[in-house]
Amino acid sequence: MAATPPPDPGGVRVHLIDGTYELFRHHFGQLAARRGADAGAPAPVPSPRAATRGVLSSLIGMLEDGATHLGVASDHVIESFRNQLWAGYKTGAGVPEELSAQFPLLERAVEALGVKVWAMVELEADDALASASAVAAEDPSVAQVLICTPDKDLGQCVSGTRVVQLDRRSAAVVDEDALRAKYGIGPESIADWLALVGDSADGFPGIPGWGAKSASAVLGVYAHLEEIPDDGARWDQALAGLRGRAKLAANLSATRPAAELFKRLATLVVDRSLLASVGDLAWRAPTADFAAVCAEVGAEALVPRAQRLAESRA
Repeated sequence: MAATPPPDPGGVRVHLIDGTYELFRHHFGQLAARRGADAGAPAPVPSPRAATRGVLSSLIGMLEDGATHLGVASDHVIESFRNQLWAGYKTGAGVPEELSAQFPLLERAVEALGVKVWAMVELEADDALASASAVAAEDPSVAQVLICTPDKDLGQCVSGTRVVQLDRRSAAVVDEDALRAKYGIGPESIADWLALVGDSADGFPGIPGWGAKSASAVLGVYAHLEEIPDDGARWDQALAGLRGRAKLAANLSATRPAAELFKRLATLVVDRSLLASVGDLAWRAPTADFAAVCAEVGAEALVPRAQRLAESRA
């Protein structure tokens, strides 16, 4: 098979946005702002549409700042195929009703803006981001892919400076060097690291006794948990100074089936059928439904902003 041509340094920058994260961020950010403004007052009543307004305004801001190719992934339902694999995997339990009700509203609003939407059911929003980033990274017309989420899972998609993570809240960019500096491992070991350490956000506990430092040290040598010997005495000499390695090895040996399951939970699914081509992400204009959706969410001021953008790019 022929090698993929190098990226065009003057090519497009693709922004892939975690809509679930953005909706949560705007919802709870709004509540925090209200609490700060009304110190001592009763708990603020959340708006049933404010988070959607916030995300929509944020997307238009990205377009105004020069973004040209965008896609937004959301968890249309929180549960996925992973819930069939692990009973404790994250569910929609505990998500405020006024927030969960906005997922379909957000999807309609983003689609009306003219931005590509992946509303995930069997797979998760993170899987859609991984899938789109894989397709975009293979396109030589793409200069860079920015996966807009701080989620640790997406670290497995990072590649050099070509595919990076962007935390829009802090404006921090994590490329492969930054990821290695943070975790002590490369992108290929992120799912293994999460399997050993656990991920409380996704609802699996990891392996007893394994922490972030020990997992980074061992995976820095072996890369994948399947390659770690059961007997700590057989571990590479580079790990001779690691405290408690005999116990770490024994715990992993005793729980390998669980570790392998946790790795499967943490490994993102790449389904290239979710994105036919990078051209499908090019933003041109809002749809005819945009004004009505903006009226529904109380964001009428966004209509002329989107129209001016469309006219400037015609």
